[in-house]
Amino acid sequence: MAIETPLSRRTMLKGGAVAAAALTLGGLTTEEARATVDETARSGVFGFGIASGDPTATELLLWTRVTPSPDATPGSGRGRRTRVIWAVAADPGFRKIVRIGTTTTDASRDHTVKVVVSGLTPYTRYYYRFAACGAISGIGRTQTAPDEPGRTHALRLAFVSCSNYTGGYFTAYRGLAARDDLDFVLHLGDYLYEYGNDEDRYGPAELAGVRDHQPATEVVTLADYRLRHALYKTDPDLREAHRRQPWIVVFDDHEITNDAYDTGAENHETQDDPDTSYTGPGQPAGTRPEGDFLARRALAFQAYLEWMPIREPGSWQPQPHQGTQFFRRFSFGDLAELSVIETRQNRSQQVPTTAASTLNPALTDPARHLPEPQQLDWLTRGITGSSKAWHLVGNQTVLTRVYALPRAGVLPGQVFNTDQWDGYQADQRALLDAMAAGRTDPVVLTGDIHSSWANDLPRDTTRYPLDRNSVGVEFVCPSVTSNGFKESLGSAATAQAATAAFQAVNPWVRYLEGIGHGFTVLDVTPARVQADFFFIRSGGDKGLLVDPRLDPQATVGYETSYVSTKGSRQVTGPAGQLGRRSDEPRTASVPRGGWRDVVEFERAAASTR
Repeated sequence: MAIETPLSRRTMLKGGAVAAAALTLGGLTTEEARATVDETARSGVFGFGIASGDPTATELLLWTRVTPSPDATPGSGRGRRTRVIWAVAADPGFRKIVRIGTTTTDASRDHTVKVVVSGLTPYTRYYYRFAACGAISGIGRTQTAPDEPGRTHALRLAFVSCSNYTGGYFTAYRGLAARDDLDFVLHLGDYLYEYGNDEDRYGPAELAGVRDHQPATEVVTLADYRLRHALYKTDPDLREAHRRQPWIVVFDDHEITNDAYDTGAENHETQDDPDTSYTGPGQPAGTRPEGDFLARRALAFQAYLEWMPIREPGSWQPQPHQGTQFFRRFSFGDLAELSVIETRQNRSQQVPTTAASTLNPALTDPARHLPEPQQLDWLTRGITGSSKAWHLVGNQTVLTRVYALPRAGVLPGQVFNTDQWDGYQADQRALLDAMAAGRTDPVVLTGDIHSSWANDLPRDTTRYPLDRNSVGVEFVCPSVTSNGFKESLGSAATAQAATAAFQAVNPWVRYLEGIGHGFTVLDVTPARVQADFFFIRSGGDKGLLVDPRLDPQATVGYETSYVSTKGSRQVTGPAGQLGRRSDEPRTASVPRGGWRDVVEFERAAASTR
C-alpha cells in the first residue's frame, strides 16, 4: 500500500526517519523489547502463545506453536515429531472440561498446531489450553458465534490492519486484549511486513535497534516467512490479544510483498528486472535473489496458514475459485452475515491513473479484476440473496471512489490510488450494483490506508450530494503502527490540511482522520451499525514523546463514532460512544456424559513428557 501514489515505495519508506537518541523504555524492558525469536523459543514449549479463530455457532479453531527442543526454532526445520494435547473448558479453572483431544505436529509445518473443535454451543464463552513435552500452555479465552436462527443477539467486533513491527509498539493490540465486550477481532491484512532493517527499513528511526525485523533482510524464503511470523508473535501485546479474543483473519499484500498482484508485485524483482538501488549484505547492487514470484507467494501462503488461526483452505465452505480459496462467510443469526474477501491472489496488475494526457482507459476495462470473477460472483450473490438486516464485508482496500486532489498534472476525474477498487472500476461497479439490488444493508469494513474513514458508497458521484444515491457504507480502520498521513506528509498540520482537502473533493467521505493509530469497534443492532474509533495516546510526557508509537507505556483512548441507521445506507455523525452490550455470551451447559475435570487433562499432559 502506498499513500502517495506519485512517490515510489523506497521514497515512502524514508518518510519520518530522522536521527534520534535512544529512548528510555518503561513498562517493557530493553531486553523484552529486543527479544529475539530464538530467545522466545527457548523460553518455553509455548513461547509463541496460543490463539483461536474462525468461530461459528458450533465450532472453534485453536492454534499454537510448540518448541519441542531448544534447537527447534521457527524456520529451522529441526525438532522431533511431537504429540500435543488440547482441551476446551467452560471455566478458566478447567474444572469443567467440555472437550479434550490429541494431535501431532512436526517440522514440516514448523511445529504449529491447528485443531477444529466441533459440537459446541452457540454464543457461548469457552476456555482452552494445550499440553506438550510435559509443559502446559496458558489459558485462552474464546467464544462461539452469536448465530441462532430466529434469535437476535448482540454483535460487536473490532477490526484492525497494518501492524508493522518496526513501526512502533503494538499498543492497539493491548487495548483489544483488555476488552471483554468483543465477539471477535477481524484483521484485514498487513499483519506483518516483509521489509528488512537496512535501506528498506519502514518506520521511525528512533526504534532502530529496539524493534528490528528478523530476519534482518527482506523475507523471501519459507524459513524467512516463518521466522518473520514468529517474530511478530514474540510481541506480548499481540500474543495477549490472540489469547483473549477469537480472530478472523485474511491477508493483504505485505504478508507476501508490497502491492502484490496475480503474477508479480511492486516489491519483487528477478534477475531479469533487477532493483539497482539495493545492495544487501554481501550482495552487489541489482542482484537481489527474489526469484520466481509465484514460488515466493506459495511460500508466503504456506507460512501464513501455518502461523495464523485460520481454517485450511478447501476444508470449509468450498466455492468455485482460482488458486487457493481464502474467502469465506460467517453468520450471526437473523442480524448479519460477514463475507471476508481476498483481493491479492488473482488481481490484475495495477495500472497508472493516466495514459499520456488522458485518463487511463484500462481503469474501466472489464477484463481487469480485483477479486477473481468467481469470488466476485460469490460476494454479489451473497449480498443480493441475503434476507438479514446487515451484510458486512471484510475488505482490504478502499471501495468508495476517491478522487485525487487538484494540482498541476492532475486531470479532472483522476483517482487517487489505483491499488484500491478505483483501479478496477468494472468490479467496483458490479459490487455497487449488487449492493443497490439487495434487501440487506451493506457495511464494508476496510484497512490498508493507515487512516480512519466513514464513507457513503454512491453509485454515481456526479449526483452527490444533491442525490446521495448511497447503496451502503464503508468504515476504514486506522493502522496499528504503519505510517499514516502525518508521517508521510511531515506534520500533523499538513495531514489535517490534506484530509480536509480530500473531503472537499470527495464529499461522500463523511469522516477522515490521518494522524491516529489504533483500531475500530463495530456494534451491530437491528436498528443501526455504529463504528467507534480508538487511537493510541502517549502515556509519558507528551512534550517528549510526540509519536505515541514510540511509547511502550502508551494507552488507548476513544476518539469519535459514526453511525448508519437501518434502511438509510448512509453515514451520520459524530455520535456518542457505545455503551454496554444488549446481552452477553452464555456459559457452557453440562455436556452429554458430564464434565471431565482438570485431573484428566493433567494426566494427559504428563504423558507427553
